[in-house]
Amino acid sequence: MNVQEQIKQYIASQPEPKHTDMQTLHTHILQTLPGCKLWFDDGKNSEGKIVSNPKIGYGSYTIKYADGKTKEFFQIGLSANKTGISVYILGIEDKTYLAQTYGKEIGKASVTGYCIKFNKLKDINIDVLETAIRRGVELTNEIG
Repeated sequence: MNVQEQIKQYIASQPEPKHTDMQTLHTHILQTLPGCKLWFDDGKNSEGKIVSNPKIGYGSYTIKYADGKTKEFFQIGLSANKTGISVYILGIEDKTYLAQTYGKEIGKASVTGYCIKFNKLKDINIDVLETAIRRGVELTNEIG
């Protein structure tokens, strides 16, 4: 199964209204980041044990570790969780940036160092989310 099929199956497996919200967000992210690399992380470790919620990934940047090793990873993640949806904006070095810049205007969401978490899409301002996604990608491209 290719990445697009895994993503389609993952979104389809979500109950309503999460299914519709996830599909809408997926479409918006693809429009915000046209031609980006797509990823699917099933949340399982190398032994097949579930260690996190599955995630759809968008874009690509290189993580540089202190020991000099590098790893390619997605810039934006989209994941269903027990109470709603999480959008991950990875690679931003300033862990206060998202909350300070978008926390007040995004709507009813929890904003941490790299995650915007909300119950339903209607609870947030999708234009602010798209701006945060676009800026997060720009920032990781600048450091990459």
